[in-house]
Amino acid sequence: MIVVTGGAGFIGSAIIWKLNQKGIDDILIVDKLRSGNKWENLRGKHFEDYVDKEEFLDRLEQNRFNGIETVIHMGACSSTTETDADYVMKNNYEYSKRLAQWSLKHGVKFIYASSAATYGDGRLGYSEDPAIIPELKPMNIYGYSKQLFDMWVLKHDLFNKFVGLKYFNVFGPNEYHKGDMMSVVCKAYKQISETGVLRLFKSYKKGYGDGEQKRDFVYVKDVVDVVWFFYQNQDKAGIFNVGTGQARTFLDLASATFDAMGKAPKIEYIDMPTGIRSKYQYFTEAALTNLRAAGYKKKFTSLEESVKDYVRNYLMNTANAHL
Repeated sequence: MIVVTGGAGFIGSAIIWKLNQKGIDDILIVDKLRSGNKWENLRGKHFEDYVDKEEFLDRLEQNRFNGIETVIHMGACSSTTETDADYVMKNNYEYSKRLAQWSLKHGVKFIYASSAATYGDGRLGYSEDPAIIPELKPMNIYGYSKQLFDMWVLKHDLFNKFVGLKYFNVFGPNEYHKGDMMSVVCKAYKQISETGVLRLFKSYKKGYGDGEQKRDFVYVKDVVDVVWFFYQNQDKAGIFNVGTGQARTFLDLASATFDAMGKAPKIEYIDMPTGIRSKYQYFTEAALTNLRAAGYKKKFTSLEESVKDYVRNYLMNTANAHL
């Protein structure tokens, strides 16, 4: 059996979609649905059982589940603007430690979500070298909670057993429940549909014009292909960036979105809120050295093709908008 924590969330539900495509449905989903529409990500998915995340760890440690072979740990508070540090640390760090310790004790494959947010402002680059993990300075509590778990794995010399995946700017179907944390592509589509205009933040950093801030935007279908690779290759371990390896501007993303919608670009630049200006990343780009060295050879989908697929086959297809 495969445990997928955060299995009703964005990346977690996409992983279940991928597993189902491969004929696998012996899956235990762990999550917290609350009152939003996250549950819609589970429609049409095939799995063995669903367990509330608050109950799961206690039941796991009481040996109430049998036959678990792999834990894919995607569950976390993923809001980069969350200010309740105690809540984030409990959900992202303490929960991950308990689950990792159980997996280690029982010899179960452990694949977990880290984040490119651990790299902070990028002044140390985006290398996958574990040696730089303690030197990184994330700019929000979300990134710090992820870095702290990476450091715990490093301290206990577990990168020879565990797979840590540092996700860059992931976008795609099944993110609709995320509110302010939805991708720029999803927000752009909604804005353009409603107003005909896309609003982007002005630049406040020398060397970057308005709209020229860069991110490594990666499609969720490519992300789950990486997870599938590590599930298939149980002997692989380490810390791996998951991005395309190519930074693209927000103007590129805007143009791709307008083009996919069949509209001429119309962009307005607005002031960035003062509260996030000092924490804003102007550039991210995944180094893929470890991923390629591990044997992952598949090419990542271009931004233009990814946005076209997302917009035309999901965002414009409200009857079938989910994976």
